[in-house]
Formats: sequence, C-alpha cells, structure tokens
Amino acid sequence: MTSAVAPGPRVGWGIDSHPFNSEPPLLLGGVAVSEEVGAEATSDGDVLAHAVIDAILGACVLGDIGDHFPSSDPEMAGADSMEMLGAVARLAEEAGWRVSHLDATVVADEPRVGPHREAIRAALAASLGVDTAVVSVKATGTDGLGFLGRGEGIMATAVVTVTHQSQLL
Repeated sequence: MTSAVAPGPRVGWGIDSHPFNSEPPLLLGGVAVSEEVGAEATSDGDVLAHAVIDAILGACVLGDIGDHFPSSDPEMAGADSMEMLGAVARLAEEAGWRVSHLDATVVADEPRVGPHREAIRAALAASLGVDTAVVSVKATGTDGLGFLGRGEGIMATAVVTVTHQSQLL
C-alpha cells in the first residue's frame, strides 16, 4: 500500500480491547500497570500500543495492525507491542509521515492509570521518536457498565495527527 500526499495534516483513530487473564503483567504503553492481571492476546496484549498503531496506520493509509502483525503468524506469540509501535513509526516515516500529536484514552475502572501516566507518556514518545510534550494519555471508567465495568477487560482509543515531511519546516 502507498499513501498519496494530501495537503495539510492527517488524523487517524485507533481502538483496541482485550479481556483480562491471570498472567500478569498488564502493560499499557509498555509500562507494567498491574502485577495482578494480564491481557489475553496473541502478543503481549498492550491495548494502548495497539490503538496507537492502528491510529498511525490509518492516518498514513497503510492498512491496519492485522495487515502488518497478523495474529495467525506464530511469530506474533508474545510479541512486544512497543517494538511493533516503533516499527510502525518507522514505516510511517518511510512513507513520508511523522507523528505530530497523540491523544490516547484508556477505558477501565481498574487498574488506575494516573500513577503510571508520565512513564507511559515517556515510553510512547520514545517509541514514536517524538517529544513527550505531544503525547497525551488519559483514562476514564465506565461506572460499572459493560464488560469493562464488570472488570473483565480493558480498552484504549487513540487519535494521532501526522504531518507529511514535505510540510515540515
């Protein structure tokens, strides 16, 4: 796939969710936020990294996470999601795009994101090759609603803005 250059920045949106399992740690943006549960997934189950990956790929019109990291590939078993994120950031740059802003939200009543927010921001920024000043990480709960409110899993959404290198000064 190739991405044609459109004037101005592009925006991409990503979402991911995983059920909890009993195999910690639970990772968000590469940071262990719980030693009590983990996420059921082919890779390490980092829903935040996965949402950011899909947002970047969407903004750059480069497919989706399943195109680049298919769960049917045995090599994806236990894969490091932050390495996947770094690979996608490099793929975007090779296509002429650079992440200029990330706004992400973790949706779960537990675990609490606040105590880990700055470490998560720093880890995401490092993987993306950007300053932490352009990385926002928020959290919200569901007030007990749905599978998230019952404590069965976790979800994350991400919105990224990418700018074409021809538009950077």
